[in-house]
Amino acid sequence: MVADAASNLGAARAQMGLSLGWHIILACLGVGLPALILIAEWRGIHGDADSLRLAHTWAKAAGVLFAVGAVSGTILSFEMGILWPGLMGKFGAIFGVPFALEGFAFFIEAIFLGIYLYSWDRLTPRRHLLSGVPVVIAGVASAFFVVTANAWMNDPQGFTLVDGKVTDQNPIVAMFNPATPVETTHMILAAGATGTTASGCSSR
Repeated sequence: MVADAASNLGAARAQMGLSLGWHIILACLGVGLPALILIAEWRGIHGDADSLRLAHTWAKAAGVLFAVGAVSGTILSFEMGILWPGLMGKFGAIFGVPFALEGFAFFIEAIFLGIYLYSWDRLTPRRHLLSGVPVVIAGVASAFFVVTANAWMNDPQGFTLVDGKVTDQNPIVAMFNPATPVETTHMILAAGATGTTASGCSSR
């Protein structure tokens, strides 16, 4: 059984790496692009017609990217359990909490993105602009929670191993491990840079 698992390790890593490599691009755009859309819309509200048209275009792209990113993220959630059942079975209760919180942030982002896209010309300009603010906040929160799980893998905290069994579980300590500040800051800034780069290319 162990030999079979070891022989499949390379394939599992390759599949996870391919899925993550695809998803991280979409996730970065999902985190970084909404803020730029709101900035463009704010400029449009204040008389810049070109910026308003740009906000419309970017918003449509954001809707498509969010939908595709949701699918690729769902694939990853299944892969965590299917490809790494030992890890999830033993430590899932510890670093599963940020994944659950990310789920809440994701649904908040999805709800308000739907409102934002649907309510063009149905709300006053300022109210429509405000409806996009939760999209930005939830997107950043989603990135933060997911990366805390990755940070935990790099610096495991919040538990004690006794005879190979996990005891004294503390998900809060696990989330805010020493690697969290560096990794989350890096991820959020990288997402902003990715969104800025993509929007700059699309506006040319």
